[in-house]
Amino acid sequence: TLRKPISQSSMADWASKNLNMHTQGIFRRRISISNMLSWNGGSIKKPMLITSNRAIKKEACEMFKLVQSYMGDRQTRMDRNHVALVTVTKCWSMQGLRDELYIQLIRQTTDNTCYRSLAWGWELMAISLAFFSPSPKFQSYLEGYIYRHLDSDENIAQRIKELVDLKNKKNSKSRKKRKQNTEDEGLPISTYAKYCYRKLQKVAVTGGKKGLRKPTVEEITHARNAIVTPSLFGSSLEEIMERQQDMYPGYKLPWVQTQLSQQVLALGGEQTEGIFRIPGDIDEVNALKLQVDQWRIPSSISDPNIPASLLKLWYRELEEPVIPQQFYKECISNYENPDAAVAVVQLLPELNRLVLCYLIHFLQIFAQPSNVGRTKMDVNNLAMVMAPNCLRCQSDDPRVIFENTRKEMSFLRMLIVHLDTSFIKGLV
Repeated sequence: TLRKPISQSSMADWASKNLNMHTQGIFRRRISISNMLSWNGGSIKKPMLITSNRAIKKEACEMFKLVQSYMGDRQTRMDRNHVALVTVTKCWSMQGLRDELYIQLIRQTTDNTCYRSLAWGWELMAISLAFFSPSPKFQSYLEGYIYRHLDSDENIAQRIKELVDLKNKKNSKSRKKRKQNTEDEGLPISTYAKYCYRKLQKVAVTGGKKGLRKPTVEEITHARNAIVTPSLFGSSLEEIMERQQDMYPGYKLPWVQTQLSQQVLALGGEQTEGIFRIPGDIDEVNALKLQVDQWRIPSSISDPNIPASLLKLWYRELEEPVIPQQFYKECISNYENPDAAVAVVQLLPELNRLVLCYLIHFLQIFAQPSNVGRTKMDVNNLAMVMAPNCLRCQSDDPRVIFENTRKEMSFLRMLIVHLDTSFIKGLV
């Protein structure tokens, strides 16, 4: 469900307080806010946003050229993948540049008369949101801008036509060139906007790419492809099953779930101390995530903590938790009653029930006394690390969250101890 963000008047107020107003002409007249936030074919001499950081001031002007290059509005010898990589890496490394990039993209996708350039600007915004979020201060402004484009395709086409007609009247020689510029290329803008809106909600919580390794070309390509082809991470169970239908039509469980679980066991995870508690190397986990999203499990992994960490991430990032929200109250109400806890599982939608039973069957392997002696992860520890990945408390009250965390752990513990998952054996 999309929540309505701040109003346009609030956005205008934000812009008036935070934009670093530019000037033009020999008399250095200030440019209006509407012109500051409209497509510009030239360069800029200072950042779009107010800043006192000298490094940001210098990099912002160079980044504007990169944005123009990616959108095809400035000639460059670099291919677009490399332009995107340089841009994203700058912002990933310098946090102060992130809001600047997003406001530059807002500018270059406003009143842009070239549809291809417009689409590529939205594409770069989508790619950027895969790596870093805007600051909390800027998030509501960006959210408001994206929200206005969720169903704007007809309005955009009409606006481009109006702007082109206006410019053609001023300069008839540009008619042929401008007509070519308005030819539709790429996806509808609403497709980019809907993807960016969902991505913004998630990256604002998760914080984007982690680890010490800089972004790679492979990650840029993956981020672009995710606009059209949903990732196996962060999607709904139904979307994941639909996506794997062509490759694994007979599977009743998500390929990503079974493969990562089997990989943990194949690497001796049930005999590894601190499994699921000790995180795998974040850069190695990111690299594996990229491979898994391309339906590949590399043979070079040696540490079971890496697939274990990625498996936890997959459960945690599901669009809706394994135990859907409407069953949350029943779960925390029956955290001490084994029969009632098992009964809740039987009420779940078929796909959710199978996915949860597979997870519980998997955890029951680690809960066996012979394994607990090696892993130091008894049923209580397993429930503690896995409960947050299966159940999501919607309250903002710290006391409620604290109390429910205990109940969530107890509920999952009941399932690990009492749920009969024997039917899972052999099920794929």
